[in-house]
Amino acid sequence: MGTAQGMVRRLLRRVVRLGRLEVAYPDGLVEGYGSGEGAPHVAARLHTDRAVRAILLDPELALGEAWMDGTLTLNRGTLHDFFTLLARNGGRHNAGPLVGAGYKLRYAVRRWAQANGVGRARANVAHHYDLGDDFYALWLDEDHQYSCAYFPREGMTLEEAQEAKKAHIAAKLVLRPGMRVLDIGCGWGGMALTLAREHGVHVTGITLSENQAAAARARAEAAGLADRIDIRLTDYRDLHECFDRVVSVGMLEHVGAPNYGTYFAKVADLMDEDGVALIHTIGRCGPPTTTSSWLAKYIFPGGYNPSLSELAAAFERTGLWQADVEVWRGHYAETLRRWRARFERNVDEVRAMYDERFVQMWRYYLTGAEVGFDDLHHVVYQIQLAKRRATVPETRDYLYR
Repeated sequence: MGTAQGMVRRLLRRVVRLGRLEVAYPDGLVEGYGSGEGAPHVAARLHTDRAVRAILLDPELALGEAWMDGTLTLNRGTLHDFFTLLARNGGRHNAGPLVGAGYKLRYAVRRWAQANGVGRARANVAHHYDLGDDFYALWLDEDHQYSCAYFPREGMTLEEAQEAKKAHIAAKLVLRPGMRVLDIGCGWGGMALTLAREHGVHVTGITLSENQAAAARARAEAAGLADRIDIRLTDYRDLHECFDRVVSVGMLEHVGAPNYGTYFAKVADLMDEDGVALIHTIGRCGPPTTTSSWLAKYIFPGGYNPSLSELAAAFERTGLWQADVEVWRGHYAETLRRWRARFERNVDEVRAMYDERFVQMWRYYLTGAEVGFDDLHHVVYQIQLAKRRATVPETRDYLYR
């Protein structure tokens, strides 16, 4: 039992208590783990000794790479079932001392891993967001909103829920026609278009993605809003202007924990004396930790989903009023279900654009993220900050009139 396979078997006996996981090992041995209750029943096959050894060092990275390479396959259950079983058995928090030591080491060096200076930030953004508009168009909504949608009513379409998200954020900005709004991480320009068209404001959108900047400019021109929308390819740290409002949706996840102080100080500096900011970000209901090494390598290099305590420690030092902190539970899981269903409907086109390994990578990412919001402690935070207490109404009634 001193072999890698023996050590993995001991690990699984300790970790898998709920549901049922049957594993077929490379030497033909089949062994089952778990009570069969409280989680799905999954049968998996590990095809190579290398995949088995890799699990001991870093299960999150090893399982993701084995799935992409086809050295981990499922004979029973779906990938969603597999992630759900792992999540309900505690995920990384129940992985034992050897694996735990690896997580502690990554946490110790995260100031370097998430440093995200301007050059690295630009490369990180290009890695994910410059894959091409045709790819994202296959599974995002028509407005290319690549962040959590808002489902205040049952039965909403993805398009309706993304419009509801933008309307909710716009209400929290307490807008008046003619205001100057900064959109940090403007993506394909959907928020800028909505704010300029529906609220009569002037929007400066900034992004580090050349692809997104070009698309956002073209959309503003086509909508006849180029005079009210200015899209710039620049980093927020390089701005030296003042705005009435600041909005940032789905960008803080790329800032990196070492830079939260710089980020919120810059947001405060960019706001005029009657300014309001709305920061929308993925977060986690729990203490600080580290990003999955698989996600960091393949999907979001430099990315991190913060705990509220990490953000609060940074924005408390700015002197801004904490006007509101809202926590969305469940909305991102529903968003991801819609994205994943659209991805699967168009998977042949994705495969033609890239290859099977890319398909498996994105399938793994979208499925794992969905389960993370359903069965782990992932949420979305909307943090509303103001220069003056009286700028924002003192109850939330104004949001629902």
